[in-house]
Amino acid sequence: MRRTEAARELGGFVREHRTDGSRRLRLAGALLVTGVVGLAFGVPVTIASIGTTDGAPELAGLLLGVGLVGLGLGIWRLTQALRTREQCFDVHERGLTHRVAGTATLIPWSGIERIGSASAEDGRPLAEARGMGFGFAIELRDARKIRVDTFTEDARELAATIHRAVSLGEFPQGRGRRP
Repeated sequence: MRRTEAARELGGFVREHRTDGSRRLRLAGALLVTGVVGLAFGVPVTIASIGTTDGAPELAGLLLGVGLVGLGLGIWRLTQALRTREQCFDVHERGLTHRVAGTATLIPWSGIERIGSASAEDGRPLAEARGMGFGFAIELRDARKIRVDTFTEDARELAATIHRAVSLGEFPQGRGRRP
């Protein structure tokens, strides 16, 4: 869905921030495969280790743990990917258009309470690849929250733009316009 007449109510278009849904799906697939493989090896090792005390129970626990965590995280990321497919944030002079799966929600700056729950840079290995490097929530006045993470391009810039507009009254300028 492209920018609509309704979105023009929010003023001139500034930029868009797309969410990389295919990367989110690839991560979900990798986590699900890891979970299935962990369980596929963990269940037989668990069965074989019944009655022994020589290291096999620890290995079985490790494999089952990896399997269950992988499956849980994979299902979570898959659900997230399906719920937010084709997600995009269009920044306008007077607000945002939040597009998900063919539907668009207009959010004027006055409809945003604040940027909340921003997470700082996550220093863990591969945090950015897992979508956990940076994240924040757009808290709306109607108590809804829209979560944004590093799967959204330039998430930090989006957070800064929203903060400047909502907290400081510094609204972005559309293309071709100067303050």
